[in-house]
Amino acid sequence: MTTTSDEPTGGATRRRPRTAQDRTAAPAVAPQPAAPQAAPSQPAAPQAAPSQPAAPATELRVYLTLRSLQRQFAAYLGTPTRARGYPPLEGDHALIIEVAPGLAIERVIDLALKAVPTAEPGLLFVERQFGILELHTKKTDDLERAGAAIQAGIRRSPTDQLKPRLLYTDVIEDVTDQHAVILNRTRQASMILPGQTLLVMEMTPALYAALAANEAERAAPKNTLVDVQMIGAAGRVYISGTLEDVTTARHAIDAALAAVEGRDH
Repeated sequence: MTTTSDEPTGGATRRRPRTAQDRTAAPAVAPQPAAPQAAPSQPAAPQAAPSQPAAPATELRVYLTLRSLQRQFAAYLGTPTRARGYPPLEGDHALIIEVAPGLAIERVIDLALKAVPTAEPGLLFVERQFGILELHTKKTDDLERAGAAIQAGIRRSPTDQLKPRLLYTDVIEDVTDQHAVILNRTRQASMILPGQTLLVMEMTPALYAALAANEAERAAPKNTLVDVQMIGAAGRVYISGTLEDVTTARHAIDAALAAVEGRDH
């Protein structure tokens, strides 16, 4: 039997005869000219390295120069709770600085010690918001050179500091024995005795308590320095003695704080 189908049979493929329509082929497409070769690319210009962000400006909050540290205050600065470095001695001259942000104090101490390698840092502390440095030397010239290096490095002068602001003051006569006991449990310096007069003062920034304590002792050395709190939101001093000596200390603190130049806050 003859097969007329165009389908493959028996595994062989039959080619269908071309018709006239098939022979009317579409015109051949003319070959497109080859695309011109691109010129060799120039090497890309090197990209500039991203610039480092500028360090934030350092705020100078306190810049205190304490001439001739008094005996009790120097001993207080040398206690383990205060001195993290080299304890000062009576008669040393101290530079006490507070800056913000807190870590900027690391640059401050670097500037000072590179300018005056013999200077001794007694306190270097970074608290929540501020950085604090106490630096002391035997010679006032060395202290001035260290201070000049700090001022040039952070582009600040002592007049940029904050003026001290007195928050509270009181004179308590004839302290009771129970009051003396509880004060002595929390003190960081010497003991108050029952029957003495107690001077308490609170100020801001806190580091001005250092100025208050030193100048009070200079004016009335017979008083007892009971406590100094010079780090934190506010500074506090506790001084005991006779009513006359405590009053003298209070006037000396008022005069020392009033003499500080700076900006209002």
